[in-house]
Amino acid sequence: MKFRRLMAVMVKELRQMRRDRITLAMIVGIPVMQLLLFGYAINTNLRDLSAGIADQSRTAASRALVMDIVATGVVTPTKEAATPQELVQAMRRGEISIGVVIPPDYERRRAEGREAVQIFVDGSDNAVQSAAAQLAQMPLDGSSSPLATRTISVVGFYNPQRRSAVNIVPGLIGVILTMTMVLFTGVAIVRERERGNMELLIATPVSSAELMIGKVLPYVAIGFVQTTVVLALGMWLFQVPLGGSLLHVYIAACLLIVANLTLGLLISTGAKSQFQAMQMTFFIFLPSILLSGFMFPFAGMPKVVQWIAEALPLTHFLRLIRGVMLRGASLWELWADVLALLAFTAVMMTAAILRFRKRLD
Repeated sequence: MKFRRLMAVMVKELRQMRRDRITLAMIVGIPVMQLLLFGYAINTNLRDLSAGIADQSRTAASRALVMDIVATGVVTPTKEAATPQELVQAMRRGEISIGVVIPPDYERRRAEGREAVQIFVDGSDNAVQSAAAQLAQMPLDGSSSPLATRTISVVGFYNPQRRSAVNIVPGLIGVILTMTMVLFTGVAIVRERERGNMELLIATPVSSAELMIGKVLPYVAIGFVQTTVVLALGMWLFQVPLGGSLLHVYIAACLLIVANLTLGLLISTGAKSQFQAMQMTFFIFLPSILLSGFMFPFAGMPKVVQWIAEALPLTHFLRLIRGVMLRGASLWELWADVLALLAFTAVMMTAAILRFRKRLD
């Protein structure tokens, strides 16, 4: 082995790496991204959960209790209700994560050491259940007496047994569709260029819009197949419930599939090779899985990070799929996330069409 020849190969590789901007960005970008995500964005301590309050007592003691609950920082009251049923309906629509019910005879129940307060919790998110348990340990009389803590009870909805599979399997549909759909179309245009098929496309009367849409549609069927496989196995192996409409599940899946496919097309129009397209896909997939609420609680992230996460299709799909499958909600009740996915798709498809030029570089 000649040292000079070895050095020549090493220098050549470094120069080639320097010319590859995507690879150069990955060298610095991945460590920085992971440091920021794990050090700043991800926080397992839940704060400011949206909460509904049904104060049927309307006394000074009940108002003091509400202020004590808010002072913990775990919840932020966003809805007032007259009855517990209104809280349940708001929770089903995804408007609140926690509901606090204070009965009319709150003071008498507390004095007798009986159940004086009920905390409703959305069991479709295990992290929220843990936060509710933290509130249940708060004494009602300012002391640490066990008698005082027993007067608060937690009522879990949609997953009272706290089985992890019930939360994970619906989210896995979105994770798998994000990983595969973006990658499939991420290499679509680049593959045509590398195989020399772009000349044939240039010679045809196919417009940019027709080419983009034609690239997307075949993969929609593949996405439905993947959705069906995960759903069937989840229900068969893990007894994951289907509380809402199966049609709405597939509509939600279709919204995510198309959104991810158009994102992949946009990546494909900017990548110079299939390897670059895969690298850029990884840049999208890592924040999606970490910031969407699939692995870590969404409510524990800083507000700035939550705003960034709102731009990710997986964030909205997780709300849709958990709302439909676990809480039995309809897509009409979750219209905000439906509109977000439709808007994302329109923006990505328009950008991909504008970037694409039916000619060789």
